[in-house]
Amino acid sequence: MVIIFVLNKSTIMTNPFDLLEARLSNIETLLLELKHGHVQSNPFPETDKLLTIKQAGELLNLSVPTLYSYVQKAAIPVCKRGKRLYFSEQELREWVKAGRKSTQKETESDADTFLKAKRS
Repeated sequence: MVIIFVLNKSTIMTNPFDLLEARLSNIETLLLELKHGHVQSNPFPETDKLLTIKQAGELLNLSVPTLYSYVQKAAIPVCKRGKRLYFSEQELREWVKAGRKSTQKETESDADTFLKAKRS
């Protein structure tokens, strides 16, 4: 006799003991790695956080309508999946830093460098 369990719409398990055996094997492997110091780091480290438009607005201190207008003008880095917009926290920080204006001293130094190169 075979008993079929439906865990969700996409997973059908024919034998619950197969699942238990697989999980126990995984636990055993992890314990052996811990014992011998061969712990493997996450192969896909979370290097960047994706933000919703509301979270991006809070990070940048901008209103949601302002962000929508920047997206429409392609003035801000954004990812669109379906009807949703996602913002990379790292890209937003770089975007803000790229808009940095030079100080008076930096501008004068750049002008001097340009003039010296022009005269040579």
